[in-house]
Amino acid sequence: MSKVFIFVGHSGSGKTTLIEKLLRELSGRGLRVATIKHAHHKVVLDTPGKDSWRYKQAGASMSMLVTSNELQLVADAVDRREPAQLAQRFLGEADLVLAEGFSHASGVKIEVLRRESSTTPRCVIEDGLIAIVTDVDEVYPQLPHFALDDISGIVRFMLDRLPK
Repeated sequence: MSKVFIFVGHSGSGKTTLIEKLLRELSGRGLRVATIKHAHHKVVLDTPGKDSWRYKQAGASMSMLVTSNELQLVADAVDRREPAQLAQRFLGEADLVLAEGFSHASGVKIEVLRRESSTTPRCVIEDGLIAIVTDVDEVYPQLPHFALDDISGIVRFMLDRLPK
């Protein structure tokens, strides 16, 4: 049982699009859903020279920017980078956390495998793979398979695995 589901797959397989659809469905059911995205490339999270950047440079372990309707947190993540650790540390209010990427992290994974991107899965069952969202029927026949557009089926599968 987990409240963190990691979506993995090759670049261009449709992970972000699937997560967007799942977010709409899950939040439409009244659930508070958070996301965590793993980027392989360098991303500037805070604008050099701005106050929150200056606080981080001065030694703050976390810096939060709060506007009238949003907030952004910039924090050191050197020791806790796994989706479950990040969710526990920062996303306690969420009923469910959808993480994208993190193919090498521990935790339950759902792979998005689209024939036009690749027919070779990115993960193996031993990596925590619990289901496949795919148009490639022959891969891991022992796991539940969902069509790329079966949003309600994927949501049901995930909700059945949430801690009670």
